[in-house]
Amino acid sequence: MKDDKDLVKELKDGSYQSYSMLYDKWVSSLYRYVYSFIKSTDETKDIVQETFVRVWTNRENLNPDFAFKSYLFTISYHLLLHEFKRQIDNPLMEDYVEYCNQLAGDFPADKLIDFSSFQEDLLRAKSKLSPRLRQIFEMNKEYNLSVKDIADKLSLDEQSVRNQLSSALKIVRKELSQYSFLLSMFISL
Repeated sequence: MKDDKDLVKELKDGSYQSYSMLYDKWVSSLYRYVYSFIKSTDETKDIVQETFVRVWTNRENLNPDFAFKSYLFTISYHLLLHEFKRQIDNPLMEDYVEYCNQLAGDFPADKLIDFSSFQEDLLRAKSKLSPRLRQIFEMNKEYNLSVKDIADKLSLDEQSVRNQLSSALKIVRKELSQYSFLLSMFISL
């Protein structure tokens, strides 16, 4: 049986058979990984399918020297983050957080997540940012724009955007340290 590197080389050249072999090899692991975060069969199937669609769509840009597994799981991780960001304003998200709190019954009450408090504290944390830092933070983390897109829109160089985004993230993380798990899903780099 061929290893991932050989399959990726063939996939890069357009081999649907190699793509199918990679799919068969990794779909179960990827499904378990995504489901462990999202806990929804339908959402998990959508994210796994979109992950493999992106692999096929970007096959010509694949680098066989990089670990395919890492590439695959990174795509799904970013799709998960996008889904969490989409759900963050969904009223059902509050119900989910409350459900998680109920499951965590052994924890002290002051350690449980109050979703409305998180939203209020996030707004408070963003208010501590300068207008430019807040703009860059929101463009990247809430509107999902890349550093390059932000640089183009604001007529800045990309390194300046990265530096300002890093400064904004330090402030927001410090202000929201009590929500470290939820925050890591919302504003991952």
